[in-house]
Amino acid sequence: MLSGSEGPSQAEWEEWNTQLQEMGQQYQALMQDLLARMAPDAAADTIHSDMREAFKAGAESLMRDPMLLWQTQARLVQDQWQLWENSIRSVHGEPVEPLITPPRGDRRFNDEAWSNDPFYQAIMQQYLLFSRMVEELIERLEGLPEQQKRNLAFYARQLVNAMAPTNFISTNPEVMRRTMETRGQNLVDGLTRLRHDLANSADGLNVSMTDRSAFEVGDNIAVTPGHVVYENELIQLLQYTPTTETVFKTPLLVVPPWINKYYILDLRQDNSMVKWLVDQGHTVFLISWRNPGSEQGDLTWADYMQMGPVAAMEAIEQACGEKSVNLLSYCVGGTLAASTVAYLTSTRRGRKVKSVTYMATLQDFRDPGEIGVLLSEPILAGIEARLENDGYLDGRSMAYTFNLLRENDLFWSFYISNYLKGENPAPFDLLYWNTDGTNLPAATHGWYLRNMYLENRLVQPGGIELDGVKIDLRKVSTPSYFISTRDDHIAKWNSTYYGALLPKGPTTFVLGGSGHIAGIVNPPHKNKYGYWTNSELPDSHEEWLAGAEPQEGSWWPHWQQWMTEGGYADLQKMVPARQPGEGELSLLEEAPGRYVRMTIPEVLGEVPPKE
Repeated sequence: MLSGSEGPSQAEWEEWNTQLQEMGQQYQALMQDLLARMAPDAAADTIHSDMREAFKAGAESLMRDPMLLWQTQARLVQDQWQLWENSIRSVHGEPVEPLITPPRGDRRFNDEAWSNDPFYQAIMQQYLLFSRMVEELIERLEGLPEQQKRNLAFYARQLVNAMAPTNFISTNPEVMRRTMETRGQNLVDGLTRLRHDLANSADGLNVSMTDRSAFEVGDNIAVTPGHVVYENELIQLLQYTPTTETVFKTPLLVVPPWINKYYILDLRQDNSMVKWLVDQGHTVFLISWRNPGSEQGDLTWADYMQMGPVAAMEAIEQACGEKSVNLLSYCVGGTLAASTVAYLTSTRRGRKVKSVTYMATLQDFRDPGEIGVLLSEPILAGIEARLENDGYLDGRSMAYTFNLLRENDLFWSFYISNYLKGENPAPFDLLYWNTDGTNLPAATHGWYLRNMYLENRLVQPGGIELDGVKIDLRKVSTPSYFISTRDDHIAKWNSTYYGALLPKGPTTFVLGGSGHIAGIVNPPHKNKYGYWTNSELPDSHEEWLAGAEPQEGSWWPHWQQWMTEGGYADLQKMVPARQPGEGELSLLEEAPGRYVRMTIPEVLGEVPPKE
């Protein structure tokens, strides 16, 4: 609070005036930045148009059902009257049960003032009543196509969460306290950070999630020892230093996604999947994808296959003399791995892969989740126009899109702490990885969105053609292991499951707990989340789950058992540990290599703004 029982002193008024002037200058500069970035964009325009169409369709549906409109209005009036009555009683000191409370897991209203202060309690309940009304109203709308109804629910949720009282200075008790304590310095600092983040964004606003200065790739993350033993325009191939005297005969090739960098699998030593694999006796090779710019814009999905897994397998044969590998793939890297195995099968080279593992991988895109809202035909046409113009999709745009799928946790919480409270983001290695994005080549990404997400052609026999070869996942006889996670919002398990029904070879499907990252990167020593197994593969994911048995701990040992008992890891044919550089390939540089260190600003020739 301000000092003095008779109000602010002259010095305090002068301090406040100085802060207000600085905030005004910051705000003016911020508006100039915003105006400079508001150039017309085909992709953004189509999203805005789709949003308008969704709300228009919702309004028309509501007008066709006057009884629903009347019931909604009547309930809202009744709730408002009850809230007003409760607020009056609360002001007079009467104990009053809240009319509505935040849903479980909603951390926006954790501050005590939301429960103890009648003013803030009323604001919170008013907002929650409105939020509930919107959600229930959309759910009860009739006559809308399912896709349009889902779009409407997504857009409405974004708007309702943006209107939360926690996102505004005067209706957030924590921000108000901080503003009084610092005499507005938190707002000055917040505006500075907002300008910095806006300058380092592509579309929308990429909020800072962590102290990026606290981490260095190859120093305190991505530190499992190894070397780069091969590279081309698109990949560096890492071979990791063994930690066991003998290793399995068949090498393991890891195919990570290129939408993010590979080191989510090698973040820290205590949760590094790469280190765990090496410690289990695997000769681990891993693809580190280049961070592309406009020069790589014409690289296709077939190029990613040939210059990625296919080239890596040829290099592995030179490195250790083995003609076959086991594949371990993740997310879109798994979609590419499935394409590669099907391509090798069609070209009679399927034996090059002894087994393939898909971690959180979509092959059947029947339900891509909420990301599908932003991939309708008009929106995709806008994205394709932008890709053709730029030659790539800026990875910061992709990150912003994915963050909005969990907007309260991955956007608004940081918006409040960074810009309203004026706090420095805390060091967190996972969030460092999350903000260390990569660009996506135009030819690859546009083709992927259209052929996979929009048209779901990968599951169609001959629906995908790579280098003149039509592929068919149903012809794949390679033993397959699928691991998905129950709370994954990126690769929903009720879609990934149907990929497991495609190959004709032996297939195992396992469902892990938690989400897209935590459920996959789940080291055994933490004994978390658990997983479900079922030896059968019925026609529907509901049937599979009904017959599944829960297991404790991490799925990693289950996978290792599958590898050894199935013979894919050649338990009976152990060989002396292979050191990088012992074969025909020279050591190019130490892991993690230079490709993974390429940042988006460096690739695009930008100079990152200073804090």
